[in-house]
Amino acid sequence: MADKGQSKRLTDQHKKSHGVEGIFDEAAKAHDTLVRKASLSALKNLRTDFPTLKFRFRPSITKAEINIALQKVDKELGQTLFLEESSIKPDGGILETLDDYGNWRTVLVSEAKHQGKDIENIRKGILVGKNNDQDLMAAGNAIERSHKNISEIANYMLSESYFPYVLFLEGSNFLTQTITVQRPDRRKVVLNYNSGTLNRIDRLTAANYGMPINKNLCKNKFVQHRDKTIMLQAASIYTQGSGKSWNKQEMIEIMLEIAKTSLQVLGSDLFIQITEGRKYGTQGK
Repeated sequence: MADKGQSKRLTDQHKKSHGVEGIFDEAAKAHDTLVRKASLSALKNLRTDFPTLKFRFRPSITKAEINIALQKVDKELGQTLFLEESSIKPDGGILETLDDYGNWRTVLVSEAKHQGKDIENIRKGILVGKNNDQDLMAAGNAIERSHKNISEIANYMLSESYFPYVLFLEGSNFLTQTITVQRPDRRKVVLNYNSGTLNRIDRLTAANYGMPINKNLCKNKFVQHRDKTIMLQAASIYTQGSGKSWNKQEMIEIMLEIAKTSLQVLGSDLFIQITEGRKYGTQGK
């Protein structure tokens, strides 16, 4: 009976929130849309700065493609695929460049994650919780898709020595400093960044091996352990830290830094095109 009661509550909640629309609220949707627009603007900038290189945008990569890339590394890899049409779709899509050998190489993958509406709720005077008597809502765990996409792109790029994956975090669950927010009745609410109830950044830093956030980690790190050399593919994780929203230009600047790092690593495989560009004075620096 308890299970049926819980099922009914979830069904009622699902109906009230209009299904999927209730899960991905307007703030999250806007954040996703912004990172897509920023990615397309970054693509336009790359085409201007590197006119002799060819770039393209892709909204997704199929699991079949990922498996093929893995098989090229080792034939035992990339053997399992249950759904032929399965794919991953990062919020900002995938930017690629064509190398001197006719291969499309990934230069940027971008994703957005908005989680935690505590700041907005407090400013509006909205109380939350089971009895609508709390200032803060316990953080959820809606970050699994980010880990999945990061792992899939890491598989796809296992043969590369760079990893141009950037994740933009936004919302009260990704604070890096304690902030105070005032309600309409002037009561002030403190949001502690190191609260286990609120913060979820530590659940994402597994994707960058606990290295610093707000840093370009595009170049793979090679670490020596005893007689082994281990290659680390780390996602570059960026957060405003204070609950402030990202703007498009801030995202573009970070995306371009990472994409240009990718091009730098790929330099020898883009040599002919870059040389031609410099020869005729058309290639950006």
